[in-house]
Amino acid sequence: MDLQARKLNLIQEFLRINSEELITKLDNFLHTEKRRIYEQELKPMSMDSFNAGIDQSEDDAVNGRVIDANQYSSS
Repeated sequence: MDLQARKLNLIQEFLRINSEELITKLDNFLHTEKRRIYEQELKPMSMDSFNAGIDQSEDDAVNGRVIDANQYSSS
């Protein structure tokens, strides 16, 4: 069974659930797993990348490629 078919089966099964408690548990599990996967995929920025970003920002400022943050603040 391919991934799309498995997703459809899961959706159909989920729609049959009448237990608020079970839906809450599934919702919590889904959010916990998504957070775990996201955090697992995070990679720290190298010092070279960090410094290159600073250099680019300084160059943008010197060459007028900036926007005043106050233009977009809500009043």
